[in-house]
Amino acid sequence: MSLVVKNNFGQVQQVKLSSDLSALIIEHKITQAKISLHGGQVLSWKPTSEREVFWLSKKAIFEQEKAIRGGIPLCWPWFGVHPNDSENKAGNHGFARCQLWQVDNIDINEQGVEISLSWQGQNMNDLWPFSCRLTQVLFFGKSFNQVFTMTNLSEHDAYYTGALHTYLSVSAPRNVTLTELAKAPFDDKLTGQACTPKPLVSTLANGIDPVDRVYHSNEIMSVVDSRWQRTIELNTTNTKQWVFWNPGAELANKMVDIHEGGEQEFICLEAANTQRQLLSAGKSLTMIQNVTVTTLSPSEQQLGSCH
Repeated sequence: MSLVVKNNFGQVQQVKLSSDLSALIIEHKITQAKISLHGGQVLSWKPTSEREVFWLSKKAIFEQEKAIRGGIPLCWPWFGVHPNDSENKAGNHGFARCQLWQVDNIDINEQGVEISLSWQGQNMNDLWPFSCRLTQVLFFGKSFNQVFTMTNLSEHDAYYTGALHTYLSVSAPRNVTLTELAKAPFDDKLTGQACTPKPLVSTLANGIDPVDRVYHSNEIMSVVDSRWQRTIELNTTNTKQWVFWNPGAELANKMVDIHEGGEQEFICLEAANTQRQLLSAGKSLTMIQNVTVTTLSPSEQQLGSCH
């Protein structure tokens, strides 16, 4: 462990995740957090006196060329299977989450810690043969803010899809409600069906079992956890969908990087652009999310969970 920067408000240290990978440990008077430089991936964030907000598998694999299971993986420059890769030879979710990011700046002040990261590359894959630069500005305090900027450095227009693949730590999916999702149409990736809103039906009935849905909404989402008596609110900019995912027990048991019962400790609610977006030559675009945590009021606690 080596100290990177320290002042009266807090400190940032660099530690080893494995023989190959490193992370930054953030300790501040009002927050604690952890970032993997592999993938530029937020692994944890915990405001002081709060429970952990992001979930990280106890069996997460910390190896080059492998994505880390938990936190906020960056799915870019494609989400899911690339549409021109019918055999999925290139794998899901692009290459950004398996690159080594560099630290550009760290600022520690009374409100929290801001860390700027970047990565640059070209011709990373035949499916995306462009030169690009990615940056993140991550703020950890009483709230969390993530600004993900993608720049097309090539002379040709490019298209991308992507997501901030956020794993939220919950007491159990059965204790959680997301009433805003009931208002949005969605594509059910498990059944292949396009579905219309059904406000009187629980949107999380399948959160206890496998669920993989793309909701066509960019509304602010409130994840209400009745057992832990808290609400996690996610607010995004420049995204058009929310992806709601949980593998369910049967699939999770086959995944080597999810510990036993791990699927009952999280839901994924991902700010996303799942349909092709133009990234013009020489131009930049951003995807932003802000996350806050609040304690439920007595009236909200009495509502209970939705099954």
